[in-house]
Amino acid sequence: MRVLVTGGAGFIGSNFVHYLLDNHDDEVVTLDALTYAGSLDNLEGVLEDPRHEFVEGDVRDEDLVRDLVADVDAVVHFAAESHVDRSIEGAKPFVQTNVEGTQVLLDAAKDAGVERFLQISTDEVYGQILDGTFSEDDPLNPRNPYAATKASADLLAKSFETTHDLPVVITRTCNNFGPRQHSEKLIPKFIQRASEGKSLPVYGDGSNVREWIYVEDNCRALDVVLREGAVGEVYNIGSHAEKTNLEVTEAILEAVGADDDLIEFVEDRAGHDQRYALDTEKIGALGWEPTYSFEEGLQKTVDYYLE
Repeated sequence: MRVLVTGGAGFIGSNFVHYLLDNHDDEVVTLDALTYAGSLDNLEGVLEDPRHEFVEGDVRDEDLVRDLVADVDAVVHFAAESHVDRSIEGAKPFVQTNVEGTQVLLDAAKDAGVERFLQISTDEVYGQILDGTFSEDDPLNPRNPYAATKASADLLAKSFETTHDLPVVITRTCNNFGPRQHSEKLIPKFIQRASEGKSLPVYGDGSNVREWIYVEDNCRALDVVLREGAVGEVYNIGSHAEKTNLEVTEAILEAVGADDDLIEFVEDRAGHDQRYALDTEKIGALGWEPTYSFEEGLQKTVDYYLE
């Protein structure tokens, strides 16, 4: 199979590119605009692989996207602006990349007749849930601009499946962590700051709860959905490893060997969702389950960044 991976020089995208090339005979075309969040360093070890082609470009470039999509069997669409804080400061880049970019890809995929379009999304499109878990049939209720643009992209993708019979599958994953993540994100940011003896700014009282999944486990799940997921379906990908932000911070301090007095509670973020949690029965039926505990994944992540 020949696969176009958009945003493949970013965090999850690059890990997925490595995963495909390490575990399959697939050919991979990586498209990335190399903005601040993407780096060729993330593709070290595969740039010279004869089964891999890297293309620098924007998902909104219609001519480029049409040329690339016409030559692949499947599209795996990671490319997105993804940092919530940045979306609160200014939503325009998120609308442009996450919504308009997805529309360009969908049009190209429709015209090329691709065999599979995997839309990579997030649990944040559901909004917050104080008790229980979100199933794939729950309504979307995004509460920040980033989540709203991802929900919009999901709805666009689903509409192309319904209207044009485009073989779309959607995944919604909990918080990822692991190698190659940008330093603006919580875990790599706190690892770096803790190792330097700098304060760790925790929003509010640190009670916000997230599900955390090690990125390799997520890549395996995405691969399963790409090959075995039913067209038109949504698959939640979660670990059931729920941690408050304060618990994550304390675990990082312990792993790095730093003191708790580095914790600094700061003013809470606007529209900060209290808790996310996913029902993963549907993807479990495909035979997938996470293999790394939060603690195992965190230690591997800390080792990666400190090295």
